[in-house]
Amino acid sequence: MNRLPRIEQYGLIGDTQTSAHVCDDGSIDWLCLPRFDSPAVFAGLLGTQKHGSWQISPAPSADRNGPEKVTERRYRGDSLVLESVWRTPTGSARVLDFMPPRDGTPQVIRSVEGLAGDVEMVSAMCPRPGYGSVGPWIHEVGGRMVAEAGADALWLDTCVPQMEKDGVVVSTFATSAGQSVAFVLSWCPSHAGAPDVPDPEAALAETLSFWQNWTQECTYDGPYREAVVRSSIALKAMTYGPSGGIVAAPTTSLPEEIGGHRHWDYRYTWLRDASTTLAALLGTGYRQEAQAWRRWLLRAVAGDPENLQIMYGITGERDLRERELPWLPGYEGSAPVRVGNGAANQLQLDVYGEVIDTLYLAHQSGVAHCADTAVLHQRLIEHLVQRWEEPDEGIWEIRGDRRHFVHSKVMAWVAVDRTIRLAEASALDMDVAPLIELRAAIHCEVCAKGFDPVRNTFTQSYGSQQLDAATLLIPRTGFLPPDDPRVIGTVDAVRGELSTDDGLVYRYPTCGEDTGADGLTGDEGTFFLCAFWLVDGLALTGRLDEARALFERLLALRNDLGLLAEEYDTVQQRQLGNFPQAFSHMGLIQSALLLQQIETQSSPRQGAVAVPAPRSTSRSMCRSAAALTPQLA
Repeated sequence: MNRLPRIEQYGLIGDTQTSAHVCDDGSIDWLCLPRFDSPAVFAGLLGTQKHGSWQISPAPSADRNGPEKVTERRYRGDSLVLESVWRTPTGSARVLDFMPPRDGTPQVIRSVEGLAGDVEMVSAMCPRPGYGSVGPWIHEVGGRMVAEAGADALWLDTCVPQMEKDGVVVSTFATSAGQSVAFVLSWCPSHAGAPDVPDPEAALAETLSFWQNWTQECTYDGPYREAVVRSSIALKAMTYGPSGGIVAAPTTSLPEEIGGHRHWDYRYTWLRDASTTLAALLGTGYRQEAQAWRRWLLRAVAGDPENLQIMYGITGERDLRERELPWLPGYEGSAPVRVGNGAANQLQLDVYGEVIDTLYLAHQSGVAHCADTAVLHQRLIEHLVQRWEEPDEGIWEIRGDRRHFVHSKVMAWVAVDRTIRLAEASALDMDVAPLIELRAAIHCEVCAKGFDPVRNTFTQSYGSQQLDAATLLIPRTGFLPPDDPRVIGTVDAVRGELSTDDGLVYRYPTCGEDTGADGLTGDEGTFFLCAFWLVDGLALTGRLDEARALFERLLALRNDLGLLAEEYDTVQQRQLGNFPQAFSHMGLIQSALLLQQIETQSSPRQGAVAVPAPRSTSRSMCRSAAALTPQLA
């Protein structure tokens, strides 16, 4: 069987500390233990099933030589319990896949239930720790199968016979209506004692209760509630519970172009991604996550905001050195496979804006004041005052020369603006007079150097002719009002030059075999988040029907489980990039909230979901503030 599953064929299960990717043929092809950023014990997603996988499906028969896709699958209610049903000529069976939220031992539970007739089933677990590089020692201990390699031990418990064959733990069994067989995979350090075996039924009940209780806190009750709740669950699943850190995605090296070289490790906490994710969760009523992230931020940045990194490990690690894994061929041959991320040491000025905007939104949402966070905020803004005039690598983490990105400068303006607002609300003890002048100076510089009056659009960077979808955020930030002709022109320009016929949006132009302005060769798919930004731009500029139509088109591109990767290939009509992607689900939630606010003509809150009222800036004020900038810097 030629097995090349598309990215959208996978579902996600997780325990808010790590996650697993379950294909629609019953194979778990990606699982890192015990954390999101640990080496994978199943790495078949980036190679073949021989690099690590765990298949449970009907046994092959004479008329088929391999596993088939499930007949139907879905999540059970508002949870991460995945139901997969196979209907065969002899009967039907269901597999429930889930990971109980935990304080200790990570576990994957796969419960096989007979629904009708009799179905021959096979479980074949091929553990390969070290990202598929190590063949473990598989042996039996007290009737339990264990696979040990270095520091890792994987214990597989079930009530049916198991045997090891060529490095694979195999069980063949039959299911009948009303019967069930559970498999429990537990990880523990190889030097530790054997983990306890849970009661699968009790673990299922606890898992369902955890997710149902959490989703009941969602305050959104608009027309897209199903999509918003499912995206919220995905974001919660990408949050590392013990620390509050949020991964950008739970995978590494899924390509932005099949066969290309644009693929990176996203299993870390970007300040930008985490901030905007929390903004989306705050917009739907979740405050506990914001408090946990705020504590994570204090620990990660520590007493060293002058050396702020744009990303950290999920518990605040700073050393994220990038390396390649040559033994893995990559997803559909898209090599190299990378772990670590060299962008950690880049300068990306926009992160100051995203972090401070989220702190502002948390204040607006009623999250309790934190004196330590206020001190950190003040030091961050002081550092930004010193650096805002520098070029940087920007939101898209270019690997070429630094430039003066318009989006970075706009977000620097956001950082200053939100700081002023918090100080005026007595939430920060700061002198706002120089900040008010700085805010005007940044505003005037962006309008003078980042806007093309001939084309009536903001550009990617100062002096550039290229466009950038990130400029669609200008009205959302409050930098300019939505009815400003420059905003309308920018929305139209991005829509005309960076979007496809069906409204999907590229981040910026790429150059194929030539090296682009981002320092990379190759192309990529359209970016889901950018399309949601276009939804927002259309809605804010009065084209609500077009915005709603595009939003619903994007919802239709989710996979059958409501999940989105980073990008979409409009030619091959498939998802691309790391999966699921926090950015994509955050964009979905924010667009749904904005559409609801505009449709109900309510006064939107300021911050991530709403549009803060812009501060007027006359040309005379611009000249005056610009002259004062060197004193502030």
